[in-house]
Amino acid sequence: MSLSDDVFSQSVLSFSSATPGEDQRWSTWPSIIPSLRGPRPWPSWMVTSAGAIDTELGVLKSGKEADVFLIERAVPGAESVRLAAKRYRGTETSDFHRSSQYTEGRRTRRSRDSRALQKKSAYGRALSAGLWASAEFSALSELHTLGAPVPYPVQVDNTELVMEFIGDGREAAPRLASIRADAAELADLWHQVVALMRIFARAGYTHGDLSPYNLLVHHGRVVVIDVPQIVDIVSNPSGVELVERDCLNVCSWFQRHGVECDPQELVGELIAEAFGS
Repeated sequence: MSLSDDVFSQSVLSFSSATPGEDQRWSTWPSIIPSLRGPRPWPSWMVTSAGAIDTELGVLKSGKEADVFLIERAVPGAESVRLAAKRYRGTETSDFHRSSQYTEGRRTRRSRDSRALQKKSAYGRALSAGLWASAEFSALSELHTLGAPVPYPVQVDNTELVMEFIGDGREAAPRLASIRADAAELADLWHQVVALMRIFARAGYTHGDLSPYNLLVHHGRVVVIDVPQIVDIVSNPSGVELVERDCLNVCSWFQRHGVECDPQELVGELIAEAFGS
């Protein structure tokens, strides 16, 4: 979605004071411990200066579990980059559909945390949101290192995950579900989706909620988003079922658009990748 030029113009003017103004803050990067920063080598576009200011430019996406904001991290008069800041909500306002299916086997080490999560206390709700942000950061970090087409994870801070913005200017890249493409382009997009699913499977994972709505197409390149619920195919009792669902979701969309694909054949290929056979 496109954000207004007025918001951007106001943010540029407020930079002139070199101090945070309305809808601004000092960059949170300097306060983030190294383990909560993205994997090295850091991309050349990263802004790591302690003098940088984060300016909120608007909402990119509102979802059931989190809202995604477009921010600009910039050193006034010098370097700048636009990033996506995903802010998770506590479970008092939303929760992941079938979240227990995704988190089967995940455990917290502290008994106090486990009890708070079970009771859904105020602390537990905040903890839950932070756990999802941390889970997505960890998944993006691993998948990026493996070469999967995912947004680069810049940092995670409690319930906020800051990552690479996939888009141009102030407009996010379109979802696969909304694009118009000819037969050759669709075939290429299908092969890209299969390739990324294979990268997941070789590492033992499936997305868990893959669909044309969390696959972005940026200048012909497919990028997969929304990965906090990534599932270990082998250890999760629903692993194979979720592989099947991911395959059916994407195959059904491509089939409706004239691309020949067999979801069961793809399931077999991915299961073989996951189990190393």
